[in-house]
Amino acid sequence: MAQALRATLARLARPRAIEGLPVLLDRRRVYVLPTRFGLFYAALVFTMTLGALNYNNNPALLLALLLGATAMASLIFAHLQLSGLRVDAVSADPVFAGARLQVHVALSARDGRRRRGLRLDDGDAAAFVPSMSSEGTAFAELPLPTRHRGWHDVGRLRLSTTQPLGLARAWSWVWPSPLLVYPAPEPQGPPLPESGRTGPRARLDPAGDDVHHLRAYRPGDAPRTIAWKPSARRDTLLVREYERPVGAEVLLAWDALAPLPHEQRIQRLAHWVELAEREDRRYRLVLPGQPAIGPAHGAAHRHLCLRALALMPRADHAR
Repeated sequence: MAQALRATLARLARPRAIEGLPVLLDRRRVYVLPTRFGLFYAALVFTMTLGALNYNNNPALLLALLLGATAMASLIFAHLQLSGLRVDAVSADPVFAGARLQVHVALSARDGRRRRGLRLDDGDAAAFVPSMSSEGTAFAELPLPTRHRGWHDVGRLRLSTTQPLGLARAWSWVWPSPLLVYPAPEPQGPPLPESGRTGPRARLDPAGDDVHHLRAYRPGDAPRTIAWKPSARRDTLLVREYERPVGAEVLLAWDALAPLPHEQRIQRLAHWVELAEREDRRYRLVLPGQPAIGPAHGAAHRHLCLRALALMPRADHAR
């Protein structure tokens, strides 16, 4: 019954759709209900009030009224803990499908009220928000499970508190945008395709270790690059040009994996992207209906490739 009540309240909550951030939690978005302890407290105060009226006991009646006033103040204080709070950002670094997505939530307040005891949850996982100063910020991290590649719908996040006395729970909902999840690489996948490698295996690089050739000295050349013995024999200054071996460019083509099922192709290409990064190779990803990505390597190129793979249509939509 409690779950049905929570589901009903969630359907009535606003705005019930994905919203842009930052979001200010005003008084119209904050809900307050007594906790179980609060209901017991209310029953106790009501019983004390009846007893005091029955026996015409003024001190007991005064105590019951003070306790009731304390409960009412607790309701107002719990509401003020959330009212005026601002959710600035909800973000997460992409992870591979099956791993936990570490969702970072940034909160701030500029109304001069201190906040403590805030709790963030999505119905399954929960995290506590550090105490906030009167005009400060706070960050919470919420781990969420992932199962599929693509856009992960975070759903609604709930900010709640039972401060100061635990008699009432105040809460508010936030609907952040979906977050990206990379496709899971193929476990025990094959090495990079040899047939797709193109380009030179070495290039000129002043930081290299192997000498490529000698050339005439030019103003500005570093003294350490001067080849003194050959210069003495030829009676002119010669400078060493160094080379650094680099991996050949690798072509990661969707069409080359035609015998594999749709999702396995995506996992194989994700595995090769990770392998090419570990081997420091330049690679180009070619997917159907999209311009080729690369050749390049590095964190930004890796993200572009894995993002493109994550957002590939599902097998039933790709036909």
